[in-house]
Amino acid sequence: MNRYTIFSIFLLIGLSACNDDFLERYPLDEISPQTFFQTEAELNTYINSLYAYLPGTNIYSKDFSSDNVEKKSYDQIVAGQHTVETDAGSAGWTWGYLRNVNFFLANYNKNEELDVEVKNHYAGIARFFRAWFYFDKVKRFGDVPWYDQPLEAGDEELFKARDSRDFVIGKVLEDLDFAIANIRELTPSMTINKWVALALKARVTLHEGTFCKYHGLPNAEAYLGKAREAAKQLMDADVYSLYSTGNPDKDYQELFLKEDADPNEVILARVFEAGLETFHTGTNQFISSTLSAPGLTKSMVNTYLMADGTPFTAQQGVDTMQFYFETQNRDPRLAQTIRTPGYTRIGGAETLVPDFNNARTGYQIIKYVLDDYYDINYNISTNDLPIFRYAEILLIYAEAKAELGELNQGDLDASVNLIRRRVGMPDMVLAELSVDPVLKAQYPNVSGAQEAAILEIRRERRVELILEGFRYDDLMRWKVGELMAEMFMGMYFPSDGAHDLDQDGKIDVVILEELPEDRLPDVQYWKLGEAFVLSEGDKGNLIVHPTIAKVFNESQHYFFPLPRTELLLNPNLSQNPGW
Repeated sequence: MNRYTIFSIFLLIGLSACNDDFLERYPLDEISPQTFFQTEAELNTYINSLYAYLPGTNIYSKDFSSDNVEKKSYDQIVAGQHTVETDAGSAGWTWGYLRNVNFFLANYNKNEELDVEVKNHYAGIARFFRAWFYFDKVKRFGDVPWYDQPLEAGDEELFKARDSRDFVIGKVLEDLDFAIANIRELTPSMTINKWVALALKARVTLHEGTFCKYHGLPNAEAYLGKAREAAKQLMDADVYSLYSTGNPDKDYQELFLKEDADPNEVILARVFEAGLETFHTGTNQFISSTLSAPGLTKSMVNTYLMADGTPFTAQQGVDTMQFYFETQNRDPRLAQTIRTPGYTRIGGAETLVPDFNNARTGYQIIKYVLDDYYDINYNISTNDLPIFRYAEILLIYAEAKAELGELNQGDLDASVNLIRRRVGMPDMVLAELSVDPVLKAQYPNVSGAQEAAILEIRRERRVELILEGFRYDDLMRWKVGELMAEMFMGMYFPSDGAHDLDQDGKIDVVILEELPEDRLPDVQYWKLGEAFVLSEGDKGNLIVHPTIAKVFNESQHYFFPLPRTELLLNPNLSQNPGW
């Protein structure tokens, strides 16, 4: 069965309706376990319904709630303006999807004559999805109730207390170990196979290992050891490799523009197909002023190294460096992530400067942006969106080894340096690393003999995985949520007035307190105080939300609150600390 057939089935069973009401109704009211779970085709049909859980555009938009991105409208999570929701849906405390998974696991074994390998393969996929579901719940709430049976209204288990985080993650790993042992290695393209389950195990255990380490919880080393082993198993399998055509100035960006995800690097993607009328907003998200105008922050741009491997922040005059000069001789991934001087659209010839309508910080994102055909409608992008890719596995391996104090040069050469070589960056040399004071200020709780390596691996992770939905979770597990409370900044301007962004002799943007009536063609005009201000009044960095008082409460904000209604319905539930 090819991927077109797989995702045709998804449409037929209604995966476009992903709300919790839909998940409660399908398929429990339509399937009789006494008659349905008899053939592999029927198991497959049910399992395909569970693919609704795969993330979609939140693959990139989740980074909007982090210190990587600043939007036109401020993000309430970043600002620390959490609220205790009344209903379960708004709070994320929903369980309908889990019941569908558990319904399958309670009934898939009905036909004793059906081959055990077949049944275990599909049971493995179901347990993979249950593991992922619970991983998300633990990240959001911490302790949560563990359910492995489909419950009915009135069941006493519905009123149980929350199980401990460690207990739930133990159950998650049991599910993933079963999935790894039983899911087939070869499945239709971009569907769940053994390697996807192994990738999720690596992701889960790295998260838990570092969360435990930096939040003072037990079992950190045990989880980190599991992360190291899961990543190494995937690396040793020699199934995946980094996408490369030998062009360091294009390969990184091209990976995210492919209509069909590259099967060498991408372990699992969310598939979009024009023929199936499944689309996303990836192109217009970053070239349309009506879709939040997200731009990278100055902090994020500063993270990219110089082309020679030295920190950009170690350069002279870095704090007052204008756009053209700060983008020269940088890690090639910078120019493949945002518009930099000389940028031309895919398929176009016109040189384009950043459009402040579409990126209020000035750092306009291009990572998922296709050619101008896709401008005709905001929701017609069909490039697949990677969910798990091999580069993440390499970074997991390096981080786990460094956190355990075991990292050596061979480990770096087998992981981080493969990623760097794709874009023509110098290798990371362990013996030459020193602690970057800028990174140390961001991550003050990192210490130990391999402190410098941990910091540089975090830099590499932030750069390589930008806009892939990891940054918020990373800040939470590393216990540095306070980074979101900092004032986010954009480009630096030495004065108000007219500016030539790409140093080609033409004015690109005019920023003034009062705009002139007579205006030059093809020039952007911005009135200070409407879209942004300059940090020092008539000069400085762009600030999009100067009046928003952001906070990060260490005693509250590492977890979300449970909804009020659920606390009233179930007196055995306890609220998270501080709420």
